[in-house]
Amino acid sequence: MGSDASGTGLLLSRFHLHLVSDSTGDTVHSVARACLVQFDGSQAIEHVWSMIRTRSQIERVIAGIEANPGLVLFTLVNDTLRQALQEGCRQLQVQAIPVLDPVIGALANYLGRPSHGVPGRQHLLDSEYFARIDAMTFAINHDDGQSTWGIDDADVCLVGVSRTSKTPTCLYLANRGVKAANVPFVPGVRLPAELLQAKKPLIVGLTNDPERLIHLRRNRLSMLDHDENTDYTDIEAVRDEVREARRVFAEHHWPVIDVTRRSIEETAAAIYKLLVRRQGGDG
Repeated sequence: MGSDASGTGLLLSRFHLHLVSDSTGDTVHSVARACLVQFDGSQAIEHVWSMIRTRSQIERVIAGIEANPGLVLFTLVNDTLRQALQEGCRQLQVQAIPVLDPVIGALANYLGRPSHGVPGRQHLLDSEYFARIDAMTFAINHDDGQSTWGIDDADVCLVGVSRTSKTPTCLYLANRGVKAANVPFVPGVRLPAELLQAKKPLIVGLTNDPERLIHLRRNRLSMLDHDENTDYTDIEAVRDEVREARRVFAEHHWPVIDVTRRSIEETAAAIYKLLVRRQGGDG
């Protein structure tokens, strides 16, 4: 738990957090969430102020901060608006933190030129944006073994037993512009010929601890109101299933990632690193 903004060292369990942005607010919100998870027992009451681009909007933000004093995180590139917000916070005696300044400042120094200072520049409809949309469509169309005829168009293809987070990992990769397909490994069912003959994609096997798999599968079946007493959740059957999947991965020399203790983000990062290495980068 953190101390209060006044620096008295008083431990807080609930506090107001103002997130101010001249764009969608995704960046400042992600930074806040990434930091907040490091403080157990503290709950932020979030006030999101997005698309703040005029002086009158800044005045409304300051009024909101005055009504609910708390820490302010902001991403504003316009100097006039930044100064207005910081001056308003100074008068209210609340701390205002420009979360991107250290990175932008370091880049400006390193590159030897100032930043553009254009709000929402990362959301411009450039080629990277359309690549992400294309990759997202590809992931949806090639989910769970669908459209196997198009697997060779993928950058990555994930193969794994049920409940190894194949779909969400593909969607996460797609958000980075990576075309990702996935194929389920089903005991006793041959993998599609299109997968085994594919030359372009990086094929990665995903595995999980059998006991963890059973827990996930039972939760899934309970949500669907299905009978849980099947090979799908039998410990010996699941162990055999995982063992057989690993054998097939090894037979085809596919890299294997154990997702047991990995978040989807961590799994995607590991796959992305493998992909960069395969493409000749220094990932």
